[in-house]
Amino acid sequence: MITMKNVIREGNELLRKKSLDVNIPLSIEDQKIMNDMINYIYDSTKEENENNPLYRPAVGLAAPQLGILKKMIAIVAPDENGEYHEFFLINPKIKSYSDELTYLPGGEGCLSVDRECHALIHRPYKVTFEAYYYDKETSSITLKTTKLKGYLAIVFQHEYDHLNGILFVDRVNQKEPNYIPNNSHPIEFK
Repeated sequence: MITMKNVIREGNELLRKKSLDVNIPLSIEDQKIMNDMINYIYDSTKEENENNPLYRPAVGLAAPQLGILKKMIAIVAPDENGEYHEFFLINPKIKSYSDELTYLPGGEGCLSVDRECHALIHRPYKVTFEAYYYDKETSSITLKTTKLKGYLAIVFQHEYDHLNGILFVDRVNQKEPNYIPNNSHPIEFK
């Protein structure tokens, strides 16, 4: 079981290292890691854990945040219409992204960054990636190419950055933290 005690924080050198590809088929150990990541996301949003210091709400978690330098990401997040999507990914690779940018008006947050950051992080509005999808029910994996846009694309890119040793605070425009380029627009939830 993963709790916030297992999440390494900004300043830990492991967060700055690049992750390695995961062997396919997944080992029992890698299946356990992925299942633990998935369970943390679900547990972190349960009403009974709202004030539990062992949890902070999350929509995504990458293995490097647990000090495990493997290309594994778990995402359970809504799109702008409130519909939830699950992405349990092994060895993701970005294939393309849009020139059009987007951002969260309230800024991004991260389990590995305890300090508040009120800057705008501009990311491609659309992204296409390839990854092995993990099925938590059967422990099977399937290689797929996926296109995401809007909030889901932001969450994916945030977690993908962790695989490359990048934190969202690294993407802050230090001179103008609230600058909005002409080709960027905010995410608006309905």
